[in-house]
Amino acid sequence: MTDSDQPKIIVDDDWKSSAQAEKAKLAAQEQEKAQKAAESGLPEKLGFKELISMLATQALMYMGAFPDQTGRAMVSLDVARLNIDLLSVVEEKTKGNLTDEESQMITQTIAELQHQFVEVSKAVAQAAQDGTLEQMGQTPAAGGAPDLKISPDA
Repeated sequence: MTDSDQPKIIVDDDWKSSAQAEKAKLAAQEQEKAQKAAESGLPEKLGFKELISMLATQALMYMGAFPDQTGRAMVSLDVARLNIDLLSVVEEKTKGNLTDEESQMITQTIAELQHQFVEVSKAVAQAAQDGTLEQMGQTPAAGGAPDLKISPDA
């Protein structure tokens, strides 16, 4: 076989530099995405823990855990109960599909919220007796509790 009959092997080194440049570009995009998520205060990836935290925060908010701009806490026991019940539904529907840590987290969260709900309900009843409640809206026709604001000195 002569040299002209032998197949020629051509090595193209440009593909290596192109692949490295593309890899660097993707890494920079991921880093930019992570930086934006960190600046916004939101997690980059949402998951089960964030869902449980969101529902728990909503329940706490409607149990007066977070004061508004005036320094008074808003209480809407019906909405708080709804969020606690939603957590119970999530627990029931995900049973057997959670890690031990996730299962323990949701069970403990529900128990703590239920305990706080009872305590807040007692405090609202006591505040109603003392006359330290300020009603924000009309009592719902379905017999639910009205939205209330509790004065900070109560």
